Amino acid sequence: MTRAKADANTPSAIEISVLVPVMNEAGNIRPLVEEIAAALAGRRFEIIYVDDASTDDSPAELAGCAADIPELRVLRHRNRAGQSAAIRSALLTARGTLIGVLDGDGQNVPADLPALEAALIEHTGETGVIGMAAGIRARRQDSAMRLFASRAARWIRRSLLADTHPDSGCGIKVLHRALFLQLPFFNHMHRFMPSLVRRHGGVVIGVEVAHRPRLRGTSKYRILDRLVVGISDIFGVIWLLRRAPRQGEVTEVTANSKDTGG
Repeated sequence: MTRAKADANTPSAIEISVLVPVMNEAGNIRPLVEEIAAALAGRRFEIIYVDDASTDDSPAELAGCAADIPELRVLRHRNRAGQSAAIRSALLTARGTLIGVLDGDGQNVPADLPALEAALIEHTGETGVIGMAAGIRARRQDSAMRLFASRAARWIRRSLLADTHPDSGCGIKVLHRALFLQLPFFNHMHRFMPSLVRRHGGVVIGVEVAHRPRLRGTSKYRILDRLVVGISDIFGVIWLLRRAPRQGEVTEVTANSKDTGG
C-alpha cells in the first residue's frame, strides 16, 4: 500500500538515512525495503538503495518499491564499482544526521537498527564523542568455510591493525554522517570501518544483532579472493593509520565578529 510522503525533503527533516548497496539481488529487495520502513515507522527517515549496475531484475524491483514506498530513493551506477563505492555514492546524497548501513542480501535484520541508534546516541550524550555503533552477529548463519575465513580475517586485523571489534565484517552499522564523511575512501573500505572510525577520533560501540541465512541469490564474494584482497588492503590501512590526523579537538578562538558599536 502506498503511504503519504514524508514531512519535507530537507536535510533537517531527516533523522536517519539507511544506505543499502545491491548488485543482482532481485527477490531480496522488496522484503528488505519493507522491513526497513517498518523498523523506522513514525520516524523521519530515508532509504537509499544503490544499484551497482545489476543485470537481473533488480532495477524493475527497485522501481516498483519506489512507487510504493515514498521514503525510498534509488541510485544506479552505470558501471559496476563495488560495495564501498556504492555506499559512498549513497552517503554523498544522504540527508540524515545519522547514517545506517546494511547489506542488501537480507541477512542483516533491519529491526536491529533502532538498538544500534540508541546505543550510539546514549554514548554520545554521555561522553560527547561521536562514533559508530557496529553490529556483532550473535549466531552467524553462514557456511563453515565462510566462518573460518572470517575468523582468519579477524585474527589478521587484530594482529596488524589492533582492531579489537569482534565482528568488523558485520554489515549493519549506525554512525554520524559528519564522521562518515571524514573517513578516507578506497575500494573495500567498508571492511575496515572500526579502524577508520578510531583513526578519526571516534568510538566504536559493539551491539549484538541477529543474523539470517541468505534465502535468495548467491554471495558476490569468493572466499579465497576476499582473503587475498583483504590482506593486500590491510597494508594500505596500516599506511593510513600511521598518517592519522593528530590535531586533537579543534576549537574556534576568534572573537565574535558582531559589531559592538560605541
